[in-house]
Amino acid sequence: MRDTVVFLGPSLAREDAERILDADYLPPICRGDLAKLPENVCYVGIVDGEFYQSLSVSPKEVLKLLRRGVTILGASSMGALRAVETYKFGTIGVGQIFRMFRDGILDADDEVALIYERDTYRKLSEPLVNIRAALDLAVSAAVIDEQEKNDLLLKMKSLYFPERSHHALQSMSPRLRDYFKTTPFPDIKREDATELLHAIREMRALTNQSERNPILETEKYPPTR
Repeated sequence: MRDTVVFLGPSLAREDAERILDADYLPPICRGDLAKLPENVCYVGIVDGEFYQSLSVSPKEVLKLLRRGVTILGASSMGALRAVETYKFGTIGVGQIFRMFRDGILDADDEVALIYERDTYRKLSEPLVNIRAALDLAVSAAVIDEQEKNDLLLKMKSLYFPERSHHALQSMSPRLRDYFKTTPFPDIKREDATELLHAIREMRALTNQSERNPILETEKYPPTR
């Protein structure tokens, strides 16, 4: 196994991820997966995780790996949730979704929940965080106003998470249906997953560079008195 492991599922296609970061890509994380990682693993990226089908990874499991000296980054989905719970202990939170949970803008786990095909990871529903982003985009384009956005958001929140979708949202508003015929539906979970991969790649590059030239670290962090 490589020194870098990423738990990835429906947030980002694996072939797209592999173009960004050379790593071992494992299925969405669940309880017990972190304990199975070998000692040579130095970087762990948590993007997607199970909570509906299996027990979800716990904050205690993340803390145990941090104490072992492993660098852990979380974003997008389960990764963002666990990063919010453990970033004060060393987990590195990445992306918009992590920041929204950290800052109290979001507070419900089902904001990132969706269902997907087990074999292909193809999304079968839309997470509420993406629906929020779509509504914000429509307000910015003056397709709907703030009151309409809030009303539509409440209706989408009232749906059980497997029932949330592009179609469900657009069926509630003909203007949104017309707007998203020509405007891509936002996917901030995908954006955050991509940002996490770039962050790991940059961290590894800096580590490798400092190992080749240790003086770089003293220049970056000069001794103080």
